[in-house]
Amino acid sequence: MFKKQNIVQLAIKNNILNDEVTAIGVSDFDGLKQTVADLNSAFPDPFFHTFAVKANALVEILRELKSLGMGAEVASPGELLIAQKAGFESNETIFDSPAKTLSDLSQCIEHHISINIDNLQELERVDHLKAKFPDSKSIIGFRINPQSGSGSISSTSTATATSKFGYALADGNNREQLMDIYKQRPWLTSLHTHSGSQGCELELMALGIKELVLLAEDINQYVGFQQIKQLDIGGGLPVNFASDDVNPSFQQYADVLKQTVPLLFSGKYRVKTEFGRAITAKNGFILTRVEYTKSMGGRHIAITHAGAQILTRTAFSPNSWPLRVSCFDSKGQIRTEENTETVQTDVAGPCCFAGDLVCEDKLLPKLEANDYVLIHDTGGYYFSNHFDYNSLPRVSVYAVRETEHALDISCIRKQDTLEQVLARM
Repeated sequence: MFKKQNIVQLAIKNNILNDEVTAIGVSDFDGLKQTVADLNSAFPDPFFHTFAVKANALVEILRELKSLGMGAEVASPGELLIAQKAGFESNETIFDSPAKTLSDLSQCIEHHISINIDNLQELERVDHLKAKFPDSKSIIGFRINPQSGSGSISSTSTATATSKFGYALADGNNREQLMDIYKQRPWLTSLHTHSGSQGCELELMALGIKELVLLAEDINQYVGFQQIKQLDIGGGLPVNFASDDVNPSFQQYADVLKQTVPLLFSGKYRVKTEFGRAITAKNGFILTRVEYTKSMGGRHIAITHAGAQILTRTAFSPNSWPLRVSCFDSKGQIRTEENTETVQTDVAGPCCFAGDLVCEDKLLPKLEANDYVLIHDTGGYYFSNHFDYNSLPRVSVYAVRETEHALDISCIRKQDTLEQVLARM
């Protein structure tokens, strides 16, 4: 928290927040470096790590992650373009969308970008394109749904019995059909699942990956040689939003997988991961100014400039996506129960609907106009989301690195002015 307070004071001192820029996102590049190091320590060779671009699609952050040795996992044509702009090569990129168009597939296979096939209709298209581009070096596999169950947040669970993702492994004779599909296509050399998400227990995630490994072993035995050489185990490691503690950690997840699926660590398979939120969430926060305060029905209300336009999940599903806030006075000194009266508070955003709340009825140090609110753990799926690209205010984003003598803060995405937005219309 001490480092965050220093950043708040630095932002105020440099007039980064003002009447035009009323909310900023901050990404801790030192934290990113340490997080990737923790990932590599928990999952060394034969693991190769890609970053789920949807979690933070800012080019400068992606460039930083590439410099740390990560690849890119993309789920849309736009994400692919952003990853390419950040410098990711074809052999460092995998395309995972469940709705790939023929154009998407053609671009990937022609340019040696790896893909995971979602369904049998997509397989027909890939069959045609493999005949058209026989020399493609794309690593191609099927995404399976192990149907291993739901976590506590149903809307983000990807391995339920009726999930929209992948090929249902337990339905009918799908398992046997998939084995025949691989036997008829020696170019299918990978297998993929994504059984994790926020709200999933590690043991539940591991069960889905265990099904993946068992299937790979069965397919290789069925075809008579090790046709499947790569396993893509996805990402989905949950993030603790209740405190600064990193729990579960990559090491905790690795320990569960070692116990449940030891073959994963044997070197028999190249193993690919696709972590997103777990990489960036705790390495970023949003800082916004309190514009006004008021009392309504005995509740203190602080109106800020960060709401549904940049905190979409929390505004629309607050019970599933609660966020912590810290309060600072106008000079950047942290407000605590020791130095400020605490009151039941709603921290509200600027959008014109009642649910535009960062938090509701929370006991907080009493905020005043021109104070600041820091919203923790928002480095993934918040200030970087595409939802805010054409809304006002658009959030400026800053990277922070610790130098030998001080903190260095530099802008990596500038907020558009109203005139710039109107000029594009």
